Amino acid sequence: MALDYRKCAEEIAALIGGGENVVSAAHCATRLRLVIADNDKVQTEKLEEVEGVQGLFESNGQLQLIIGTGTVNKVYDEFLSVTGASAATKEDVKAAAASKMPIWKKMLKSLGDVFVPILPAIVASGLMMGLVEFLGKAIPAFNDSAWFQFLDTVSNTAFTFLPALVAISAARVFGGNLFLGAVIGMLMIHPGLVNAWNIADGYDTWALFGNLKILGWQVFSIPAHGYQGHVIPVIIAVWLMSQLEKWLHKHVPETFDLFVVPLTTVLCTAFITLTVIGPVFALVETWILAFAKWLITVGYGIGAFLMGAIYPVTVVFGLHHMYNIIEAGMLGETGLNIWMPIASAANFAQFGACLAVAVKAHKKKTRAVAFPASLSASLGITEPAIFGINFRFMKPFVCGMIGGAVGAFFASIYGTLTGNTLGATAYGVTGIPGFLTINHPLVYTIELLIAAGVAFALTTVVWKEDAVSKKEQKALDEMAAQAPQTELPVITCEAGDINAPVKGNAVPYTEIPDPTFASGILGTGVGINPVGETVFAPYDGTISSVADSKHAIGITGAGDMELLIHVGVDTVEMNGDGFECLVKTGDEVKAGQPLMKFDRAKIAAAGHPDMVVVLLTNADDYDSVDIHPEAEQEGDAVAAPAEAPAMA
Repeated sequence: MALDYRKCAEEIAALIGGGENVVSAAHCATRLRLVIADNDKVQTEKLEEVEGVQGLFESNGQLQLIIGTGTVNKVYDEFLSVTGASAATKEDVKAAAASKMPIWKKMLKSLGDVFVPILPAIVASGLMMGLVEFLGKAIPAFNDSAWFQFLDTVSNTAFTFLPALVAISAARVFGGNLFLGAVIGMLMIHPGLVNAWNIADGYDTWALFGNLKILGWQVFSIPAHGYQGHVIPVIIAVWLMSQLEKWLHKHVPETFDLFVVPLTTVLCTAFITLTVIGPVFALVETWILAFAKWLITVGYGIGAFLMGAIYPVTVVFGLHHMYNIIEAGMLGETGLNIWMPIASAANFAQFGACLAVAVKAHKKKTRAVAFPASLSASLGITEPAIFGINFRFMKPFVCGMIGGAVGAFFASIYGTLTGNTLGATAYGVTGIPGFLTINHPLVYTIELLIAAGVAFALTTVVWKEDAVSKKEQKALDEMAAQAPQTELPVITCEAGDINAPVKGNAVPYTEIPDPTFASGILGTGVGINPVGETVFAPYDGTISSVADSKHAIGITGAGDMELLIHVGVDTVEMNGDGFECLVKTGDEVKAGQPLMKFDRAKIAAAGHPDMVVVLLTNADDYDSVDIHPEAEQEGDAVAAPAEAPAMA
């Protein structure tokens, strides 16, 4: 039956505390996005049971209900009607969600917003650096070639001018002028300043107000060196610039705005940045990097073990972008990101846990989500695996945390014992793609296998699929009772046997009460007078088509057999009323698996025969096609596998 959009919306509204508990509501292509005033009123477990809700998760202050393409917009319209909420855009919802965040979470979110847009540039440069390094090792003469000089220059560009990239992105996030932000970023790596990597050779100090001292400290003096490789001072400087610019826009008369605001903004920000922000926060960043390196390389694996376990938790809370500062700082300082192996171990462990669920699960819906989600996690995108499977069932998530901890521990101990620190030439790339940037591929392979292997093994042992509910068991029993019990095929050809998709008595296709079917134009087969109301897969195959009106299904099998299963005659006129498809185009199905439910009473009430038409539509491709309606004379139910079908 079609989803009752109104009922779905009403149940969602009731389970989130009513319309008065909704701050903002919007939808995207598949999800209903809500910002809730009081999360304690949300009944999460019951929401997951609402018909039409395929899953849910919370992210960045939003409650996101997965409903599906083509359906979510209809449920959303009914939801607005039920709750009285006003329609909002995704940006409105994001803003509403952000306003509810505590200050520390807003800060971390801003960091993510700064670094995510520049990831393509960093990834491209990192991959190219890895390629250049590989070619240099494989072909020593390559290091002296013009190609090496060219590729090395191109690959280093993003890291050489990283502060400028960060500054532009930060200006966008903080609402400042992008070009003024770029000026501040470029100022901090100006060629007129001593390069940050050469400050050990000495640098000048610009005493802007002579030898002015306060409490013995010389003030307003600028160390004339750059901040190559640093990101924290840049972000803070651009934040200050944006606040100052917005304040000036409000207070400077429009007549002078174009001249006064940019000049004042750049000059004041530059002065404060080079005198205070740069020196202070560059030192803070150096301390942070030193601590991170100690955790990974000197902490005897304990720090790496803990971070490998904690990393996926920070993903759940949307805090993982804070590591970008550490990774970018490492790349800027030494060109090697030694934080990446921890992230890779954590991500690949979630892949192992999710894959174990996919292998062990019996429910088709769980498997359908788990397999593609695990593939995504192996490529470094873990959100589908974490939110769709692991965190939802919790035990796989915990097993993934343990696997990540063990994998990261191995990488850290290996580096400590051998002196060959594992690292990458980029950030934002983990899992299998990480091989393109990693410095020790063999060690990296072992790390990933350990992380995923531990998570997979633990999940296999400790996770068990929830028992089938009474409602599901009743439906299973009803479908099993309807399933054909003998193994006599209704159609045979060189490619194989085609079993009956429904229980009942068969007649040759020439006796189907429809001239088109009876003429054989659409193929050779049989018509079955059904006893039950469920269509089962007649063989292992792939669903090639599902009619919009849900009354007909195409299925392709071995040897390119193309079968049409058409329930009723002229039932297309019912527009789907009385039919429920349990599969979709592209699904892989097994013999005996339920494909469709239909209501014989509704078909009769509509004045149509309920005969199920089964036709091999490409019969002409085979030398011999035989049909077997003999079961009618024998009084037997026609063919299909004897085992009870699995629930869809």
